Amino acid sequence: MGLVKGAKFVLWDFDGPICRLFVGDSAKEVARRQEVWLESHGRGDVLTAEDRRAGDPHAALIRLASRQPGSDLVVELEKRLAREELAALPTALPTSWVDPLIQTWRAVGTRHAVTTNNSADPVRLYLEGRGLADCFERHIYGRTSDLGLLKPHPYCLNRALTAMGAAPEDALMIGDAVTDYEAAQAAGVAFLGFARNERKEALLREAGAVHVVHDLSLLLKILRGRS
Repeated sequence: MGLVKGAKFVLWDFDGPICRLFVGDSAKEVARRQEVWLESHGRGDVLTAEDRRAGDPHAALIRLASRQPGSDLVVELEKRLAREELAALPTALPTSWVDPLIQTWRAVGTRHAVTTNNSADPVRLYLEGRGLADCFERHIYGRTSDLGLLKPHPYCLNRALTAMGAAPEDALMIGDAVTDYEAAQAAGVAFLGFARNERKEALLREAGAVHVVHDLSLLLKILRGRS
């Protein structure tokens, strides 16, 4: 796969390709706590029926920020989510094969960054705990106070490209969500989808993603010259 061998810079989404931050039903539990908090502050109306079904921990924050950008409620809800992300670290599960993939890719000269809608601190702590921090050279670009810049906005990707002195055509983004694909498109960066299941793959392909894998060991084999 030319995308893999040709990439000089790799931009990783965090929750999905690198690890499962919220394991099992914990994502839905966090989303439900966010929902209850919104309702207690009289803003349960910002969530759609689809948001409530999806169990996405970011949904409440994104919806509230779109209605009341910069408000005290948004600031507090973001802090609550950041605490939930930190609390989830002890049970986060690394994605199969991702550690040796990152280490091998770095060893052959490719540079790496994390471009994520998660808070940067949990990402940094997770990478340090896995012995991967040096592979990223502190290039971690997470959620900022301006929530309008969350993916699918390409802001975090553009920050990474600028900081590393990378041309978009030399970079590859690996993500598991449609918002990752859309951000990569907006930044002019090639995209490789990672899908844990057929539903995830279908969503990515419906959005326009051409290259999607279920198993990161395939990329490791390419780097090691086995395919």
